[in-house]
Amino acid sequence: MWIADNWKDYAVLDCGGGEKAERWGTQVLVRPDPQAIWPREASCRAWDRPNAIYHRSNAGGGRWEIRSLPEQWAIRYRELTFQLKPMSFKHTGLFPEQAANWDFIDRMVRNAGRPVSVLNLFAYTGGATLACLAAGASVTHVDASKGMVAWARENAAASELADRPCRWIVDDCAKFVQREIRRGSRYDAVIMDPPSYGRGPGGEIWKLEDNVYDLITLTEQVLSDDPLFFAINSYTEGLSPRGHGIHRQNDALPVKAVTPTATRSVCRSPPRAAWCPAAQRPSGRNKPCRIRNR
Repeated sequence: MWIADNWKDYAVLDCGGGEKAERWGTQVLVRPDPQAIWPREASCRAWDRPNAIYHRSNAGGGRWEIRSLPEQWAIRYRELTFQLKPMSFKHTGLFPEQAANWDFIDRMVRNAGRPVSVLNLFAYTGGATLACLAAGASVTHVDASKGMVAWARENAAASELADRPCRWIVDDCAKFVQREIRRGSRYDAVIMDPPSYGRGPGGEIWKLEDNVYDLITLTEQVLSDDPLFFAINSYTEGLSPRGHGIHRQNDALPVKAVTPTATRSVCRSPPRAAWCPAAQRPSGRNKPCRIRNR
């Protein structure tokens, strides 16, 4: 199990009854968590006066009940700074369990002993991008949402990484990869966090379980001859740590679905985590490769 236990500005204070109480810097939020099926801790005072509560609607979606929450605030993880704000679907612009992945990325890039180029697809607000930049890699950050890319650039500026080598791209990720293949572009590492479900501008339907194989095999074509890793995040229920091995012909990097990292907390039943080593390439080197399921 990999646990994101190096946080100082984030903590799960308690969870139960289908909700969790979290500290984000100085702000306490209560958000739904259907996996927290046990009772709350009666002695935990975090439930009494949170700064905001997200109420899920039976009709789908939900709403924030803001009590004393700023429109935007910042938290830090190591040398990285993230701007947060309440969003739809209970989100804040950051998934703190991903800190375990950021630490993995940091180690891989710093220990590579050579310049490293990284392609980050579905890159959201840039947590992995910032980890790569801070470790010394050059990054191509791609997301279809103009707002998310702008938010990621704000995080880079807040982390004093705005001058690091990064291309900020607003584009459909699969179409961008296809163009990169035609251009002959190559990357030493790939990170992707594809959505479980989505619709394209032309009404195209994306379902992770139906499309992830084709996306991975397409993106493998932009890997360099000596890649460091191929990391995939997924928050899709039903993807199992077993039975999702994906192999490129001629000893490619295999990819397996695993369960998510956990943040260390007082929760009595944190989510599980795992990771899988990649197979050997012709050089005989083992290449780490992980896919996470949220």
